[in-house]
Amino acid sequence: MRRLGLLETIGLCTAFSLSSIAVGCVKKELYTQALADLQFERNRSHDLDGKLKNATAEIARLGKEMQARDAKLEEMNVAQADLVRKLDEVSILNVALQDRLKKAGQSVDQLTTEKGTLSTTLAETRKELEELRKQQAAAEARVKAFQDLVKRFQKLADAGKLKVVLRQGRMIIELPTDVLFDSGKSDVRKAGKDTILEVGKILATMPDRRFQVAGHTDNVKISTARYPSNWELSTARAVEVVKILVESKVKPENLSAAGYGEFDPISANDSDANKQKNRRIEITLVPNLEEFVKLPEKALPPQAPAPAPAPPPKK
Repeated sequence: MRRLGLLETIGLCTAFSLSSIAVGCVKKELYTQALADLQFERNRSHDLDGKLKNATAEIARLGKEMQARDAKLEEMNVAQADLVRKLDEVSILNVALQDRLKKAGQSVDQLTTEKGTLSTTLAETRKELEELRKQQAAAEARVKAFQDLVKRFQKLADAGKLKVVLRQGRMIIELPTDVLFDSGKSDVRKAGKDTILEVGKILATMPDRRFQVAGHTDNVKISTARYPSNWELSTARAVEVVKILVESKVKPENLSAAGYGEFDPISANDSDANKQKNRRIEITLVPNLEEFVKLPEKALPPQAPAPAPAPPPKK
């Protein structure tokens, strides 16, 4: 081998030195880049760890919510099952009740109809009860009036000149005709007139009441020019009594006269004593209209419709 010269040796040394410097520079840049890459990966790993923790926490939260929702859903399922069970029980009970109604021969519609019928019946019963109360009040008023009438005529009744009786709901002052009239006559005796005048004075104190004077005879027939029958005789006697009552200041518009002949006896005409009872004058207290009590409508007979008016004649 030949020995290198000085210049060659210096050149080689220089070249080697440059090569070593170049290689050293290249390795430092790679190292720096590797460090930067490593730091980037560390940062990214740290970020991923944070996101993973957040995701894990969210998953845990969502898991708890799902558990709570599942528990609520379970409660709702239990409540729904309980409602279904109760509905089944109500349905069974309803079927049982319907069956009982059918077995009893009744239905809801029938019960409703019966309720309406009962309501109507109750209303009618209340109406009838009100009418009965009115009747009771009217009856009590008439009893009071009768007691008052008896009290007014007590002195004449005690003297045997008349009787105050209640017959068929009517208050009657009864005077025997044998004291008032001669047989077959309608002229009033003096003693009889005095009695009638006393009666009239009492009746005059009741100016708001009406009175009917009625003549009655026994069944002994009469046939005269003036009195062809007992109708005429009994009516004539009633009229004479009315005239005397007017003299004693009883209002004429409050008086009426009637004759019944022998056709309204109070005793059988089978003895002189009973015939004497039938020969009488009766002064009846006529009830006022307000004393009449309205009859229930169902007690009244059905009324036929009024006939249509006839068309006017053609001219």
